[in-house]
Amino acid sequence: MTFGITNGRLNAMLNQRSQDFLTANNWNVAQYAVLTHMFAGASGLEVGELVHVIADAHIYDRHIPIVEELIKKEPRQAAILKINPEITDFYKFTVDDFTLEGYKPYPSKHLVIPVAV
Repeated sequence: MTFGITNGRLNAMLNQRSQDFLTANNWNVAQYAVLTHMFAGASGLEVGELVHVIADAHIYDRHIPIVEELIKKEPRQAAILKINPEITDFYKFTVDDFTLEGYKPYPSKHLVIPVAV
């Protein structure tokens, strides 16, 4: 992870050597975006861009039917993450400092994604 400041905005670049796209991409993007927002807020900066570079992004053969099922779903409006703007010390964040507004997930469906460990 590399950070840079341009015109009062905190920008971040996440470099990954490899990624199982189905099982990890959403989690990686979400966690590093939130981390960037936390660092920016605690530093008195605006949030800039998060650039995510993956050298080897892959979907395993056994995941293709699951990916095909997922991409058939109609996209929904993105939720809005709100982070307590009063926090100026990164280590003072608690779970209560985060809210997610407008999150509309699809109904829960048991989806088994085989993962090699």
